Amino acid sequence: MSWIVLAFLSALLLGCYDIAKKASVRNNAVPAVLLVNVSTAAIFWLGPIGYSVACTLSGTAPVTPTGVHQLIALAPHEHGLLFLKSLLVGCSWICAFFALKHLPLSIASPIRATSPLWTIACAVLLMGERPAPLQWLGIAVVIVAFLAFSRVGAREGIHFHRDRWVVLMMIGTLLGAASSLYDKYLLQQLAIPPATVQAWFSVYLVPVMLPLAVRWYSRERERVPFEWRPTIPLIAITLLAADYAYFVAVSDPNALISVISPVRRSAVVIPFLFGVVYCKEPNWHLKAACITANLTGVYLLSQAT
Repeated sequence: MSWIVLAFLSALLLGCYDIAKKASVRNNAVPAVLLVNVSTAAIFWLGPIGYSVACTLSGTAPVTPTGVHQLIALAPHEHGLLFLKSLLVGCSWICAFFALKHLPLSIASPIRATSPLWTIACAVLLMGERPAPLQWLGIAVVIVAFLAFSRVGAREGIHFHRDRWVVLMMIGTLLGAASSLYDKYLLQQLAIPPATVQAWFSVYLVPVMLPLAVRWYSRERERVPFEWRPTIPLIAITLLAADYAYFVAVSDPNALISVISPVRRSAVVIPFLFGVVYCKEPNWHLKAACITANLTGVYLLSQAT
């Protein structure tokens, strides 16, 4: 399968991931949904991790793939760094899932799609990177699209500057952008294979989410009951599959990251269409124009990288 097909497959799965999240948290207990979600991903990785650890302890060479799919033994401090990533991602997901519960899907997903803007902003402020002229244009387009989107949200009674769920979604998006920069450090500077990062941070997400779930169970389960839905494990499954398709696409020596990145971001179109068609969310034509502008800005950002 070609890398461009894999990129589009990853985008499709990411769109389904957003829909599964919304279907799972709507009128449901978010802490329990999060715990089941991360536990599903952890269970998936326990087998490969157990095999890798057993080979390390026995001193035998594991029969595992190389490159992006490789699971390697880590030093204690590297485990600490991956736990920090889990903490960062966990906080991002907590904010995003609670916000998604209360926001229309056609508003929540486009806010989340502005992540590349904040990633570049953090890179400029914290890492001394300097955007190219085309990237500055992309930044301007994304900002204008975001401001226009806030005006559309106001028509539905959602005022971006004072709605707490929008603020939570923005915090979650900023934390997600910080996680992307942290990934760059883990994958490039430390050269930890992507599968190793994904496996261990998936496992460490369970203890990160556990305190919130325990608090919900002891204090809020009667007021906010948990309802099992088949879409809950689908959150983890679709994300794992999307990431796998992405890593395989990136590992192709002919792949262009400047094409893969905007293709992945086009995933926002899928939950948007779901929100409009299935959930009957209003102002779809104005939101579509804002999403188009946002994706154009993301495309400009990626073309200059």
